[in-house]
Amino acid sequence: MQKYMLALSSLLFVFFASFAQASEKPIYFFYGTGCSHCATVEKYFDDNGLYEKYNIEKLEVYQNRDNAVFYNKALDDIGYPTDQRGVPTVVMGSTVVVGDVPIIENFQQRAENFLSSEDTLALKPQTSSTNLTLPAVIGASLVDAINPCAFAVLIVLMGTVLATGDKKKALWSGLAFSGSIFISYLLMGLGIYKALGTAGIASIFYRVVGWLAIALGILNLKDYFWYGKGVLMEVPLSWRPKLKKIIGSVTSPLGAFAVGFLVSLFLLPCTSGPYIVILGMLVEKAQQFEAISYLVLYNLIFVSPMVAITILVHKGLSAEKAEKIRQKNLKNLHLIAGIILLAMGALVLKG
Repeated sequence: MQKYMLALSSLLFVFFASFAQASEKPIYFFYGTGCSHCATVEKYFDDNGLYEKYNIEKLEVYQNRDNAVFYNKALDDIGYPTDQRGVPTVVMGSTVVVGDVPIIENFQQRAENFLSSEDTLALKPQTSSTNLTLPAVIGASLVDAINPCAFAVLIVLMGTVLATGDKKKALWSGLAFSGSIFISYLLMGLGIYKALGTAGIASIFYRVVGWLAIALGILNLKDYFWYGKGVLMEVPLSWRPKLKKIIGSVTSPLGAFAVGFLVSLFLLPCTSGPYIVILGMLVEKAQQFEAISYLVLYNLIFVSPMVAITILVHKGLSAEKAEKIRQKNLKNLHLIAGIILLAMGALVLKG
């Protein structure tokens, strides 16, 4: 089992290294939503893997006032004529390239020359994601972490494996399941982040997730006051027999790891809301490396209670008692989740 976990760690290291290889020296790409010439440049960057190869920071200027202000201040500092400005624009230090054809022509050669030079842009984008995004990531991940769905699945899993009489196997099964959930949700998050970024709808989606957070907050408060009425913020009742059957088939850590990927799909209806909200914020507010770091933090917090429950059950807490604790605090968990989501939604719509 240790060799198995070491192999997984190695794979994760390679995976993250591929995202972290971009230079810290940014290349700014200014674009506008609905701009066809911008879309041409975006497609070129995407098709050639340039977002991953270089640290290209996408800044939408039609709908994002902060980005538009930064665009003009940066070009003012460089001394670029006002009447020649427009989108798409790429800024590499003191070099400004406007228009899809000029940008695409010899882009990689220009980028390599820029990265090997001392040239840099003194100004930085005015929007700082740290003030809003870090507390939001922690808050949303805590909402997901106390989600009763994930607790229920893990408790059933631990009970199933413990029925074999092997506590050590139960421990490794719980940890393998938690690791599987971490990897699957992280991969899903990275995929959605990438898709939203390349689609050029970050600003629009940012407003949408604000309203989504409020809607989810209201639904969670509903589950506190009127649990079981209307829409339930948990795994749909019709899915539960199938989910229980899948979990009940697990008898080993390897099986728990494999089932974790499948179970993550069942958990989406009740765990994806806060995650989607955060992804919308990251696409709008954070740059690539920062966003990846936040996603790793989010998912570490998300699976931490699963790891804690696994250890407690291994130390002697029965799966039945853990389930009773979950049931007793179910409504309170929905109340906490509702309050946090409402606060997040209000902050997003305000900012």
